[in-house]
Amino acid sequence: MRTELAASIPDAGADTPLAQTLAADTRRRINLSGRMLPKPPTTRVLTVANQKGGVGKTTTAVNVAAALAQSGLSVLVVDLDPQGNASTALGVDHHAEVPSVYDALVDGRALAEVVVECANVPNLRVVPATIDLAGAEIELVSMVARETRLDRALQTYLANHETDYVLIDCPPSLGLLTINAFVAGKEVFIPIQCEYYALEGLSQLLKNIELIRSHLNPTLHVSTILLTMYDGRTRLSSQVADEVRTHFPEQVLRTSVPRSVRVSEAPSFGETVMTYDAASSGALAYLEAASELAQRGAESS
Repeated sequence: MRTELAASIPDAGADTPLAQTLAADTRRRINLSGRMLPKPPTTRVLTVANQKGGVGKTTTAVNVAAALAQSGLSVLVVDLDPQGNASTALGVDHHAEVPSVYDALVDGRALAEVVVECANVPNLRVVPATIDLAGAEIELVSMVARETRLDRALQTYLANHETDYVLIDCPPSLGLLTINAFVAGKEVFIPIQCEYYALEGLSQLLKNIELIRSHLNPTLHVSTILLTMYDGRTRLSSQVADEVRTHFPEQVLRTSVPRSVRVSEAPSFGETVMTYDAASSGALAYLEAASELAQRGAESS
């Protein structure tokens, strides 16, 4: 039925690029909206990381999480960035008095006691970050098993709460917070901005992942790469995309996320683009990315 409905939309002429875009987006929306995604055989824990800032890391984490949750999956987002941008985008309070991931990491508080339901998206829960997390890097240095504190808290939580996906949003640096995220995760999900400098940061990130793999978490691997801020009008975006796909043919998702005003606007309203403007090109791209991520997880079982 979906296929027939999408096929019934007339093709626009080559001289009307805007109409072509609208027709293509309408077909995508028909094929994707309301579709239930397959559950993974076991909980997938993905660490969303990139040491370079401004690549769409937090934006990717919250929008993919929202898209998965809207498609019938149970999702937990762990905000591990002291700036708390993921908490903001998901409409969760994260002022200094709020119980947060800091309490779990430093004080040993159960993760279940700090998890908050996302009001805008059913099936989506959040572990918020507060500014206290900025001091956690220093406080963790002297603690026993400092690299595994998030992993232990998360495993205890998952043993008692059915969860399909966990997405951990990291700060843009390789400190103890990011190391905790790498130890807790089985997979690394890397958003890459389609610009030249993004490739330079990627090589260093891969070296650091290999170090974590060698010494702390032998199961860690890069499973997913998503190209973000793609601008089809520029040759540079196409060149970066081609180069990344050549080097990582198995990991790069077919979908790329275009530059979108709606995606940028959504956090200021305490929402993801999935609820702010579900019909926008950015929302459709993240829904496609989430669909591909879920399909890969089901097929690899």
